Amino acid sequence: MTQPVLKIEGLQKHFATTTGGAFSKVKGTVKAVDGIDLEIYAGQTIGLVGESGCGKTTAGRTILKLYEPTGGKITFEGQDITNLTPKQMKPLRSQMQMIFQDPFASLNPRHTVGTIIGAAFDIQGITPEGGVEAEVQRLMARVGLNPEHINRYPHEFSGGQRQRIGVARAIALKPKLIVADEPVSALDVSIQAQVVNLLEDLQDEFNMAYIFVAHDLSVVQHISDRVIVMYLGKVMEEAEKVDLFTHPRHPYTKALLSAVPVADPIKGRNRERIILQGDLPSPVNPPAGCVFNTRCWKAQDKCRTEIPQLMQIGNDPSHRIACHYPED
Repeated sequence: MTQPVLKIEGLQKHFATTTGGAFSKVKGTVKAVDGIDLEIYAGQTIGLVGESGCGKTTAGRTILKLYEPTGGKITFEGQDITNLTPKQMKPLRSQMQMIFQDPFASLNPRHTVGTIIGAAFDIQGITPEGGVEAEVQRLMARVGLNPEHINRYPHEFSGGQRQRIGVARAIALKPKLIVADEPVSALDVSIQAQVVNLLEDLQDEFNMAYIFVAHDLSVVQHISDRVIVMYLGKVMEEAEKVDLFTHPRHPYTKALLSAVPVADPIKGRNRERIILQGDLPSPVNPPAGCVFNTRCWKAQDKCRTEIPQLMQIGNDPSHRIACHYPED
């Protein structure tokens, strides 16, 4: 069987909260990511979705070890990288890249585009055939930018163009894995489509694996092969894209999908709309039992005391949910 590019087992990332001040003390722990398992193969895209604050961005950064994991295991191409130091991680950085959410904040305003994209070659000590400048211009052309603008600064580009610069920087060393952290959320709808199509074309060309972090379910439905739904640091449901969007089994997934706008007004009027009551609980003090029980219309006493395990449902081993009372 083909070896996965990335395998995550029981990934955890907790942050300590303090009282503040000169004599601050630890007063609690935010369980931003609390036990995630996933496998991703070359050429595959996994969508990571959920409400703001559910831990999906933290999960993406922890997978790349931009945050040190609190617990669990990260295996990249058969190598356990969980406890590697930043120095030991440096050779692997060329194979693991990230596209950041904000194209305005993720580019150094003091550097030209050529310097930003070419930094990957300098850091890794790689000299591409034909030189760094020629390769940077080739990358700019590949992502739809004018190579003649290599000496311009980020503020001279539009939001969509800046995100393309971020994409060019991420693919410069032909990585095996890219974590895309809401790469189109700050862009206009028409520009979103262009960037998503660009990412798909690049994936076909280089056979890269994507972890696509987003809260826009329509974009996730378009680009993903599998989808993982998170809530308060935990995985609620995981399934193949078509299965999850047509037959969600977790109440939270069903509520999320009911909020997606439908282009057909007749279908929109006739479909069930689920409005969750209350706000997302604090990750410092999550509810006992199932973390979704305070907002779930199906919650029973068992949900308030026992933590549901992520388990296969039905005959499909690829469809797993963490719920005591799944939807039919």
